[in-house]
Amino acid sequence: MDGRDWNLFLQPYEQAVEELKVKFKTLRTELKTREAYTPIEFVTGRVKRISSILEKAKRLHVPMENIETGIEDIAGIRIMCQFVDDIHRVAALIRSRRDLSLVYEKDYITNFKDSGYRSFHMIVEYPVQTAIGLKNVLAEVQIRTLAMNFWATIEHSLNYKFKESLPDEVRERLKTAAEAASVLDNEMSSIRKEILDAQRDFEEKSNMVSSVLSDIQQLYFFHRVREAVQFQLKFNELWEREDAWGIRMLADDIRSALQRARKSGNN
Repeated sequence: MDGRDWNLFLQPYEQAVEELKVKFKTLRTELKTREAYTPIEFVTGRVKRISSILEKAKRLHVPMENIETGIEDIAGIRIMCQFVDDIHRVAALIRSRRDLSLVYEKDYITNFKDSGYRSFHMIVEYPVQTAIGLKNVLAEVQIRTLAMNFWATIEHSLNYKFKESLPDEVRERLKTAAEAASVLDNEMSSIRKEILDAQRDFEEKSNMVSSVLSDIQQLYFFHRVREAVQFQLKFNELWEREDAWGIRMLADDIRSALQRARKSGNN
């Protein structure tokens, strides 16, 4: 083992992970705003542990001086999606980015591994601005569904326990579980429209409730206490009855009252 300063060596990778997480989370927010739906469910990231780097270098016969190019997943980003189709949309978005360069990609969804592992991997080169200048680092972006991620997490834990020499029975049961996860993903895709409609309805209702309660608080600010109390009681009644249409009509009434209060306050 060489005498390198590992904390200093890993620093650009840590910076790359943090910056990429922020960028992909921002992409998620922007897509949600523009399209009312985002293919990105959530984003995580990690820097490989030193022990894992050394073990992988040994397994792949990568010399210590070539670790930066020989180990491509020291920096890792994982993007989770609801549906398999979303994975390909996210991959296309990453390919089109100008702030990173695609090195290559591996489609383990179309061509899944013998173990049953499914995921879409993209190796990218990302420029990090360090104290001593620009440094390009490699990072692996894994894109997968929640079901794929659940299976992969379990497989990783078992491989760690058995030192990647899984008993035949466990290996076969994992394959069966992988097929079940794939069936689940296909079933979810088949009712995608119904799922998305339900999610949009829930979010619309949640936003409407937040808006109503916020506007009622604004009436207190303008000293319209009687109106605010009456609206609050009416909201409570409608909420108990789960009357979404009534709450929507109430929201319009409160908005009108708030506009009158603002005009009065400006006079």
